[in-house]
Amino acid sequence: MPDKDIEIVARNKKARHDFYIEEVYEAGIILKGTEIKSIRSHRVNLKDSFAIVENGEVYLHNMHISPYKQGNRFNHEPERKRKLLLHKSQIRKLIGYTNQKGYTLVPLTLYLKKNICKIELAVAKGKQKHDKRRDIAKKTAKREMEKAFNRRQKGDY
Repeated sequence: MPDKDIEIVARNKKARHDFYIEEVYEAGIILKGTEIKSIRSHRVNLKDSFAIVENGEVYLHNMHISPYKQGNRFNHEPERKRKLLLHKSQIRKLIGYTNQKGYTLVPLTLYLKKNICKIELAVAKGKQKHDKRRDIAKKTAKREMEKAFNRRQKGDY
């Protein structure tokens, strides 16, 4: 997302750690008035959220949007399910993926694009514990190599 009109509101940091990301889709969200006001003030949590395809439509569950402070009786329910806006061909693809064993729909980032709220939805497959350990070991080894390289460049070897 190199676009300068994008303001990232929330990221799901655990998603890339817990899942292999296969494909990424950009989707719109149907929101209420107080929800978008809370999103603009960055009061959102994507941590345990996921999406499900129901009756040919995609819904996002467990995304927590804090109630708007100035909202009165019109305030929203923080963890209600929200409908995602995708093209019919994209929904058909997602149905095909989710029918396969082990695939799930996980939100990666929530952002404002030209003042419109969008979400990056990923088709993901869960990682096993040993896969997570392997990724951590690779990161550590890469960091060690960079440190050694930097020391060698400075002449500290």
